[in-house]
Amino acid sequence: MAAHDGNGWVECRCGQRHWGLHGAAGLLLLRDGAGDPTDGGAGTDVLLQLRAGWTHEGGSWGLPGGARDSHEDVVTAALREAWEEAAVPADAVAVIGSRLGVDHVDWRYTYVLAKAPADVAVAPRTEESDELRWVGLDDVTALPLHPAFARAWPGLRDELG
Repeated sequence: MAAHDGNGWVECRCGQRHWGLHGAAGLLLLRDGAGDPTDGGAGTDVLLQLRAGWTHEGGSWGLPGGARDSHEDVVTAALREAWEEAAVPADAVAVIGSRLGVDHVDWRYTYVLAKAPADVAVAPRTEESDELRWVGLDDVTALPLHPAFARAWPGLRDELG
């Protein structure tokens, strides 16, 4: 049980390579109380990460997240990755659920849904992120999204209400 023992590629039965020997998880972090006060008040935002150009699907927007280690559940992995990549303190978020995004039997990706206070501070902590941005729920699709996140977003958005 070593830290980061999940790093590595899986040659999946679907014919693609996926990052995370034990699967992967991402944090779909929401905050209320933000938004443009000139259009009637505060909305709900989601934290998005612009993936660095050198990463898999670089130049696209997705969620902080990554490979699960062998000893981690999906919540632990998503919170660890959000801390490592975006300085999101685990004790500042309230997990509200999870949703299986992809299940290829030999590889899975899970979205962990959580809420944070409006004033939670975030900042890129690794070279994996070119930028972090809070984006209104209805504005997410205006960005060039990571392909897997783009496919999952309509269902996630519906679930968020």
